[in-house]
Amino acid sequence: MDNLTTDNVSLVSARVPGAGFRFLEIGVCELAERMAAGTLSARELTAAYLRRIAALDRRGPALGAVLEVNPDARAIAAELDAERARSGPRGPLHGIPLLVKDNVATGDRMATSAGSLALAGVRATRDAHLVSRLRDAGAVILGKANLSEWANIRSTRSTSGWSARGGLTRNPHALDRSPSGSSSGSAVAVAASLAAAAVGTETDGSIVSPAAANGIVGLKPTVGLVSRDGVMPISHTQDTAGPMARSVRDAALLLDALAGPDPRDPAGACAPDAGGYGAALAAASLRGVRLGVVRGAFGRNPAVGAVIERALATLASAGATLVDPVELSDADAYGEQELEVLLHELKAGLPRWLADFAPHAPVANLAELIAWNARHGATEMAWFGQELFEEAERRGGLADERYLTALASVRRLAREEGIDAALATHRLDALVAPTGDPAWLIDLINGDHHLGGFSSPAAAAGYPHLTVPAGYVHGLPIGLSFVGAPWSEARLLAFGEAFERAAPARRAPRFRATAG
Repeated sequence: MDNLTTDNVSLVSARVPGAGFRFLEIGVCELAERMAAGTLSARELTAAYLRRIAALDRRGPALGAVLEVNPDARAIAAELDAERARSGPRGPLHGIPLLVKDNVATGDRMATSAGSLALAGVRATRDAHLVSRLRDAGAVILGKANLSEWANIRSTRSTSGWSARGGLTRNPHALDRSPSGSSSGSAVAVAASLAAAAVGTETDGSIVSPAAANGIVGLKPTVGLVSRDGVMPISHTQDTAGPMARSVRDAALLLDALAGPDPRDPAGACAPDAGGYGAALAAASLRGVRLGVVRGAFGRNPAVGAVIERALATLASAGATLVDPVELSDADAYGEQELEVLLHELKAGLPRWLADFAPHAPVANLAELIAWNARHGATEMAWFGQELFEEAERRGGLADERYLTALASVRRLAREEGIDAALATHRLDALVAPTGDPAWLIDLINGDHHLGGFSSPAAAAGYPHLTVPAGYVHGLPIGLSFVGAPWSEARLLAFGEAFERAAPARRAPRFRATAG
């Protein structure tokens, strides 16, 4: 799966594989309507997605987005069909097949491994809280999505979308381009209609960057809105799971299922009553909304700037007032301190997750994981090392002054002197900017060539961030970001929905060999 040659991919680009798929680009809402009308069953839909995964993910363009399919998916779908016949649907997700990123625990016959061979075959002791909520909503957990191994915290020169267990994930818009990460498989699977929607996770950029790079909607919620129970930790101050979908409405419906209180995650104690995100979109409007344009995040590519200028014109035409420009603290000012926070919190959090969800794993802490990787370096570290793991292991505990100082600095610069100040000074409802530049070429030898993006301010602050498709540069998707105050997901989704209605930009990928 890791051998990328022009000869191989040009053959699959000669036509569009799977173009006759009955459910291509069909969203959750329409699928639910067909099930309600009795013209579609969960079992039929689940089987169709499994066949598409076999055709496009395992063969054809070999997208590498799905690490493992659920051996019980068909049976679960059949049970949900029977339940619908007996007592009606539980809600809009009843019978809808979804993928879950492989760093989220599923207490079933699938492994939860973060893409690492150290945890290959290791089954979690129970479902993560968010997975329990999805099952309660009637969703079919179709499988586990590939990812940048360990959510991209292992090495400074990693390749996004690659894991030792799952191999390389490819961008379906141009197979030689990065899918970004770390929620690579979730984004690619949604873009290529391998599932109705998916769950990703983010510490800094891991939902919004791959969502933008693959031309889908991604929402990183406020930290605590979605329980992190069962999500393999990097940072308890920045980690969150969130929805990835082909439309804002589908993302909102998935968030309705994901969000909810959990006593095991105290970060959500201050969250308002969750729910109603999908229903609220009926009245979505940009009229009278004040949006701050963060020019400092526009990057160096003029073609991206042109796409975003058209998006800004759409926002203004739809009634928004643009405050342009708005200054925001440069993420470079706290980037090193943010990494310091992540390294300390990774060392502290990983042993607790392993003890709770994988007590039978061959490793119990970061030091043992480093040693395991070193013993299996030929496969685990075939392309890059684990220097970030090693740096984290050298850190002290969470009472360490170095950690406390870094955490206070990051929060001050990202929150009080960053997003909070910008929103208050200009009386803004949200900030807008390009999510990032077009996807870069895959380079397993040298690693990612990421050109920057707008993920860090919201990630470091723990605030919500929505990205919506805005257009294309040489066939590569570009996303428009909406960032707001904590717990403002409903408003951001409404802004995204209004923009999506006014200027729908999403299109199905064509699995081309390269951009052009």
